[in-house]
Formats: sequence, structure tokens, C-alpha cells
Amino acid sequence: MQLKLSAFKSPIALLILIAPFFLWGTAMVAMKGVIPHTTPFFMAGMRLLPAGVLIILAAVVSGRPQPSSWQAWLWIALFGIVDGTLFQGFLAEGLVKTSAGLGSVMIDSQPLAVALLSLWLFQERIGLWGWLGLGLGVTGISLIGLPDEWIFRLLGTGAEVSIGNWQNLFASGEWLMLLAALSMAVGTVLIRFVTRYTDPVTATGWHMIIGGLPLWGISSVMESQQWQHLVGSEWLALGYATVFGSAIAYGLFFYFASSGSLTSFSSLTFLTPIFALLFGHLLLSEVLSTIQWVGVFLTLISIYLINQRDNLAGQNKKLSVSETSTTQQPQLAEASVKKLNSVTVQVRESKPETLH
Repeated sequence: MQLKLSAFKSPIALLILIAPFFLWGTAMVAMKGVIPHTTPFFMAGMRLLPAGVLIILAAVVSGRPQPSSWQAWLWIALFGIVDGTLFQGFLAEGLVKTSAGLGSVMIDSQPLAVALLSLWLFQERIGLWGWLGLGLGVTGISLIGLPDEWIFRLLGTGAEVSIGNWQNLFASGEWLMLLAALSMAVGTVLIRFVTRYTDPVTATGWHMIIGGLPLWGISSVMESQQWQHLVGSEWLALGYATVFGSAIAYGLFFYFASSGSLTSFSSLTFLTPIFALLFGHLLLSEVLSTIQWVGVFLTLISIYLINQRDNLAGQNKKLSVSETSTTQQPQLAEASVKKLNSVTVQVRESKPETLH
């Protein structure tokens, strides 16, 4: 069964379909607004643990099976450390040093890493459009993550690059977001192994609980004043990121993914940074440089090409087949005419010989 977007003709159905990506993008903005008055690891754990409990409760109510074998718990634990602890930890720490819209673009570039990992582990076909998307993605991420003076230097404008820029580069939030994207990509690959032993929705809830516990442990040791400066509106923002940006968004995502084509559905992922950029500009007055906007555009195009590579390749194949069929008919007609002409000429030339 494939997920066909044309089947969602009702406006309400379309809104529900794009809801996970809207919730992920706006949750990024909500987290960015709270981070000045809390700590990154506490906020990351706050987003994971309660959301995981909500998903487990929903799974129990809906009758989904719980993990029962040691293989299931082993894969869930690995899934939780990579996609929970590392991903949310890098994400929260990166938000301290980057904007919500830019951070969302970096996070949603993870299909680039997923494509390479899938090619390596599962020999999945990337194709021409996929490789083009990867090339555009690398270019776009470079424009987003590298300092502007590096880009000007590369283009020959004469801007100098100092050694200090290297230190600023590796301490920047963009690189932490890249590490978060890589963690999420590895987690996306791991889910293939997790679902061999347990239900994907139940595994999602438990991996959020397992991944959130180390974050709160790190916060209790390394951080202080985690919630003392939070006001009522900021607690509401945290609640929004937890309930809507984690529990509901992931629940809807796995609901649609389990009943249709994940490739077709995941092509909507490029909407997430668009929502984050829009609401980051409206609510937080965030501004990107011209070079970063170019990088954002290239990254979004690359994500679309990678997720739609099979459809684009299929359209080209159909066009080539139709062109071949239309060109074969004139060629056959022309060949038949030539054969008739040759026969006629032979008959006319033989008549004088028989009469003579």
C-alpha cells in the first residue's frame, strides 16, 4: 500500500498529514525561546521523558505489543542512546549557539546521511537524482555552516581567514546540529533492526525514556538552576515542545508511515525547516545572511530530490519510453516505403528484358 498525497482531498486531512512537520518546526522555535532561562540537557530530557511516557500509555491503550525479548531491549537501548541521548543532547546544546530556523534546516538535512548509510548497509539505490541531491546538500550545508569570510575567500574576494576562525567553526552551533543530524540518521537506520523484534511505536516511546534518563543525569551533575528562572509562558513552551513537538508529532508520523510508503511520506520533511524559519522570523526576529539563505535553499532542494528520486527517475523512464514508441512508427513506415520502391523498380527493369 502506497501513500498517495492526492488521496487526501479534504483540507482537514491535508492539515493532519503535514501536522508532524509543522509541530517539529514550531517546537524548534519554542525551545529556542526557552533556552536562555534553562539549561540544554535539562530541556532535552524534559522533551524526551514525558513524551516517551505519553507514547507508551497510548500504545497500551491501543493494544500495541510491548518488548518481550532481550534482543528487543538491546536494540531499543542502542536506539535510545543514539537517537535519544546523542541526538537531543547535540540538538539542545546547538540551539544555544544557533537560530531555531537554521538549526531546523541542519537537523532536516539528515536524509543526506541516511542515503549514504543505506547505500553502505543495505545497498539501496541512490540514482542520478539522489546523487544530485547529495551534491546540492553538501554545498548547501557548507554555505550554512562555514563562516561567510571563508566563502568570500573561496570565491576570490580577498577576505582573509585566520586560525581563530577554525576554533570558532568547531565551537559553533551549526556543527553541533550536524552531529545531531548524524545521530538522527543513524537512529533512522537502527529502527530497521529494532522493528525486527518489537513494535515501532512502542519502541519509540521506550527509546525516548531510555534516552532521556542520561540527559537528566548529566544535567544533575553539570548544570544548575535548571528551572528556577522559568516563568509560566516558558513552561507552556516546554510543554508544547514535549506534548506536541515530540509525543503527538512522532505518534502521527509513525501512524502514517506504518500505513503507507515511507519514501513518499518522508518527502514532506522539507516542510519542517520552512515552518521553523517562518515562525523564527515572526516570533524571534531571526535573520540569516544572504549566503546562508542560498545554503538553506540548496539544502531544501537537495532533501526534496533525495526523497523524490524514484518518482523523478520513473517520470524520465516514461518519457523515454513514449519518445521511443513515437519515433519507431515513422521509422517503420519509412522502411516499408523503401522496400516497396525497391520491388517496383526491379519489376520495371525486368520488363524490357522479357520483351526483347
